[in-house]
This record gives sequence, structure tokens and C-alpha cells, in this order.
Amino acid sequence: MIRLLFIVLFLSASLYANNDFEILKRADSYMKTGSKTDQFRAYNDYKNLYLRSLMNSDEKLKEGSLKGIINSGRKLHIDIKSYEDELEILKKTKKTSRKKTVKKTTTNKSKDIRVKSSHKLKTISWKDSSRLVLRFDKNLRQNQINYFTLYDSKEKRYRYVFDIHASMLTKSQTLRKDGIKRIKIAQYNPNTLRLVIENDTKVKVNFSRSLTKLTIKMVPTSKTAKKYIPELSNKPYSPERADRNKVIVIDPGHGGRDPGAVGYRKYREKIVVYKIARHLKNILKKRGYKVYMTRDRDKSVRLSRRTAFANKKEADIFVSIHANAIGKKHASKVHGIECYFLSPSRSKRAERVAAKENSADISAMDRYAKQSFLKFLNHAKTIASHKLAIDLQRGMLGSLNKHYKGVKDGGVREGPFWVLVGAQMPAVLVEVGFITHPKEARRLVDDNYRKKMAEGLADGIERYFANN
Repeated sequence: MIRLLFIVLFLSASLYANNDFEILKRADSYMKTGSKTDQFRAYNDYKNLYLRSLMNSDEKLKEGSLKGIINSGRKLHIDIKSYEDELEILKKTKKTSRKKTVKKTTTNKSKDIRVKSSHKLKTISWKDSSRLVLRFDKNLRQNQINYFTLYDSKEKRYRYVFDIHASMLTKSQTLRKDGIKRIKIAQYNPNTLRLVIENDTKVKVNFSRSLTKLTIKMVPTSKTAKKYIPELSNKPYSPERADRNKVIVIDPGHGGRDPGAVGYRKYREKIVVYKIARHLKNILKKRGYKVYMTRDRDKSVRLSRRTAFANKKEADIFVSIHANAIGKKHASKVHGIECYFLSPSRSKRAERVAAKENSADISAMDRYAKQSFLKFLNHAKTIASHKLAIDLQRGMLGSLNKHYKGVKDGGVREGPFWVLVGAQMPAVLVEVGFITHPKEARRLVDDNYRKKMAEGLADGIERYFANN
């Protein structure tokens, strides 16, 4: 099955177009009709193209899709402020790049050093309450760092942007510092690492370069800013956000009479996923979220009641945790972490995994009725679930790869998972690994591994809330 990290889900438009820019033209033509239905189709196309532009680091497609999102979003009265901000930064970066190119052509060509992203960001840490330290694997040169500022007079918002010719070993992160609205670091394109400091009031920003270190000092000018003293560490800083109003429902799969998959050395899925869910709940509660679990002990819960519980709690997201399994013939070969979101997928792999997880459902609806029901899914919710699945997958891999070798990325996939049906919020099913694979199963019963898995899931959830 083709990995969904490298394709875009076209949910409200036909799938006949293979070329991105043909789809962009199609969306533009929808906008000219004046029909609300066509405007929604165009908006959906633009959003999907924007996701693809990020995955493929296609700047031209990104600019075109951002303009489309903004134009269609305004007509549909959708909040598109974040996309307007991103387009503004994109235009500013292009202008800065053009100026540098012109300047280089008029000076000594021998000094024109082309910098490739051979440098890797190794760690992010706080030196004290105001200094953020970025450590790279090689010495930095002055021409690898481009710093500029942006100000939005309408929103009264300040942005301090660092573009560094390097790449990240981990995925994008949103950092926390009291007195500053947001600090985000991400891979802007294959050759550029971008760090953005964003605030509603001015921030005094200074930076210094020393061998492999880039030290950025930031001091809020607001008198009401609280003093924040982060834990001193040379380890990558785990993002924390103040999304205190978010409600998260965690669903440990199976339970009670239903053990789930029974794998290597008789390890049981229901126990493994429950312990990961408990760790995740504790981490998220410490970060300030409201967290509920569909089961707080080893008991049976019907699939339909799991999402009903999430709906009753008015959850912002629903995360169902499971462990994968396969027959003995291939047990030693098949392993990896996967994330699924709800869709009437017909792929053999998705149907196989879904059949295993759906086996606990004893509702009267047959397979045909369920497939018919799935065709009427809320498209906007499915796209949001897709985004959540990507962030959870990145979070798990980013956390585990720091401490364990050979963690396999099984990808983000779509599938007909009945446990997700009925959720009125973005919903994802996480397969934390194959309990039938000897090495992966031993890791899944190791509590340190489970904690790292939970930390990655928590980071992914925070990344999702930060970007959506």
C-alpha cells in the first residue's frame, strides 16, 4: 500500500487529475463559478495541495495553494489567518533570497560559497531563562544564518525569524517560554531550518555564533511577562503548550474478555496498550490537558460506546491505541509503527488490520452496511484526522529513534476502523507495533519503551494543536 505520508487524500473532488498544477487550475476554475459548493471544493483542493507541498518541499506549489486557501477561505468565512501569516513569511524570504543573489553576482565570485544542508541540528536546550541554544554536528559559518523580522500592523504581531542552512534530526517542535506566545522550529525546506519567535509585544532578540553552537537570547519587553526558568538540559527540549482548554479521550483497545492480539511469548495486546495509555494520560495531565480514558481497568467496552464516551465528554481529539499482529509464518519479518484514520479503504492491508480491530464489534450491521455508512463521512473531520495521524506518527518516531535503533516507520494509512465511526472529532487509531514480532514485542513489554512511546504521542498531540 502506498504510504499516505507521500500522497494527498482528495475527499470532496474527483481523483482523475494526476498533476498537482492541473488540480490547482481546477480549483481556480471552481472559484470562478460563484457557487458555494464549488468554493468548498476549491478550498478542499487547495488544502490538500498545501499538505502535498509541505511533504514534497515544493515552494511554488506552496505559494499557489496558500493564495487559494486565503481567497476561498475569505469567501467561505473560514479563519485563514495562519495561512496569511505563512504566505507573508514566504514572500519575505523570497525577497531576501533575491537580494542576496543580486549582491553575490556583483561581488567577487570566489567568495560565493554555496552552502548545502550538510549540517545537522543535534540538540535544542535552554541555557538559562532567556537563552536558547541550538547545537549542530559541525561548525557554523556566518553565511549559514539569515535573520530578519516581520511585523503585522493589523494583528500587532511580531515575528523574529532565523533561517539556518541545516536540517533537523528530529521533527518540528513548538517550544514554551512564558512571556512569549510561540517559539517554533521546523524544516522549512530540504536546505533550510527555520526558527520563528512570535509574540504580541516586542521581544529583544540577540544571537551569537560559536563553533557548533547558535545561542539566541530573547527577552520580552512586556512588564507582565512571567519569569520562566526551564530545566537545564542538553537533550532536545520536549514542547509544552498552554492549551488548557483541550479535552483528549484516550482509548486503550480491547480489554476484559477480549485480550486483543496474543503474540510473542503470549504477550497480550490489551495489557500493553493499557499501560501506554496510562503513561500518555499522566504526561498530558501534567502538561495541563483534560484527559479521559474509555476504560480505566481491564474491562470490556463495546466499540460503539468508546466514541460515544468521547462525544459525551466533548473531546477535541480521540486516540485509540492498539498493537498489531500477523500470523506465525511472517511474525519474525513484519514489524513497525503505524497510524490509521477513518476511511472506506479497500486496500488489503488496511482491511486486514481493520478486520482484527473490528472483531470485537457485535453490532447487527453487516460489512456492506458499514461500507455504505463510511461513504458519508464528514470530509473536513477526515482531513483533520489525517493531519492528527501524521503528527502522532512523527511524534512517536521522533521520541523512539533518539533511544532505540531499528524503529520502523510503517506510515500513515487510511482504513475502515469501526471503533472510529461516530466520533464527532478528529479520531485516529495508533498501532504501536507488532506484538507478534520477537524484538518489537520485547520492547512493547518494556516500561521504558512504553514511556518513550507515550512521550512521542504527547508531543504529536501538542504539535497538532499548535498547527490547527
